[in-house]
Amino acid sequence: MNNNLSALQKPLKPLLEEIKNHALRHKETIVVAESVTAGCLQLLLSTGMGAQDFFQGGITVYNNVQKSVHLNIDRLFADSCDGVHPLIARQMAQNVCKLFNAQVGIGITGYATKSEEVDELFAHVALYRNNQILYEEKINPVGEGIEAQWEYAELVIRKLSAALNAVN
Repeated sequence: MNNNLSALQKPLKPLLEEIKNHALRHKETIVVAESVTAGCLQLLLSTGMGAQDFFQGGITVYNNVQKSVHLNIDRLFADSCDGVHPLIARQMAQNVCKLFNAQVGIGITGYATKSEEVDELFAHVALYRNNQILYEEKINPVGEGIEAQWEYAELVIRKLSAALNAVN
């Protein structure tokens, strides 16, 4: 796994460095609330040199109960959409900032595997900075399972880097 992880990280290293430099330059910290990526984003953001100076950590909330308890997501609404909706991603990004007292938040929720109830794989992602949404999108992976989770995480890192560069 170590070699595989290094291979996954390699194309993202310059982007992770840009994210770190932006955060340090603006005296901001970054946090993550993730569901479908199950910790992949936290892993990527935590691996660079000096990550402790800008990355506060995050929370993996894999079901609606935990989304409600930790991130104040409306449980009835979450249950009505299986916890996967643009509003939920938005609230995850916003509320994880409050939880960690951070300026930049990432929220992502979606599906990485198909089931009887799920025939389309997708995720909703939201990037939040200083009380406003920077970016949000519904994204579709090519792969399934862990491949989809890494695709989502890689795309989010790319979008975060671009969004932060746009506000310089």
